[in-house]
Amino acid sequence: MSEIPTTAAPLIGEGSLDPDALEQVIAADEARFKHDYLEIRDLRVVFDGFVAVAGVDLTVTQGDLRFLIGPNGAGKTTIVDAITGLAPATGSIRFGGVELVGKPSHKVARAGVGRTFQTASVFDELTVLQNLDIAAGSRRKARVMLRRRSGIPEAVEAALETVGLTHARDLPAGVLAHGQKQWLEIGMLLVQDARLLLLDEPVAGMSQAEREETGLLLQRIGAQRTVVVVEHDMEFLRSFASSVTVLHQGSVLSEGTVAQVQADPKVVEVYLGRGAGARGSSKEAS
Repeated sequence: MSEIPTTAAPLIGEGSLDPDALEQVIAADEARFKHDYLEIRDLRVVFDGFVAVAGVDLTVTQGDLRFLIGPNGAGKTTIVDAITGLAPATGSIRFGGVELVGKPSHKVARAGVGRTFQTASVFDELTVLQNLDIAAGSRRKARVMLRRRSGIPEAVEAALETVGLTHARDLPAGVLAHGQKQWLEIGMLLVQDARLLLLDEPVAGMSQAEREETGLLLQRIGAQRTVVVVEHDMEFLRSFASSVTVLHQGSVLSEGTVAQVQADPKVVEVYLGRGAGARGSSKEAS
């Protein structure tokens, strides 16, 4: 499987992820998350006659840091779009016992589903603190949000520490390095109390040290919440994935541990074989 090179942007100031602070953000009665799991059955997404997702079945439980991989056009991001209400779909997508197919995006978010994009979706002109505060406010009632508050919510303070941005709290998010914006976006999902996190290439453009810290953070989050990562970085996947689902032409090609997937002849054929969907070379393969 080929690896995509990354170029890290310089960090603004100092600071690193603080996994210990994460406990303050996600600390809760474990019963809240006990029955949370993602269950997809016979998922189909069709655009003007083109079948982008063809009858996918997928189950991801709490504690299973699941990676979705596959050649371009395999359907990875389309599945995430379908889960979050951004792509019309048929079949069933259930999370925490709630059916998501047919729900608009805002109702999917209220069901505890959050996502990141390949380009971080933060408010560049607002400070880091304001971005987190707005995200935390998404679950507050309007009359509460309008009240003047003398302090910073505890969850927001803890999220700042968790994502290593306490030193940058008053800086505009637009001046952050790429990796720091990704950390900020993960922090925003945590303060929104997202219980299912869907992350689209979260370490693209990060340095090796940033990727390592991000992977450890996702492992800590995934131990309690449900996390699905769309990724191309095979080194990152080998280091941190609990399990892997390989997609090809809108269908599940293989599923299992990293070792099981890498040893699957079907996966080798898709990545290294001839014809549509092939990518890389034997020299690039891992």
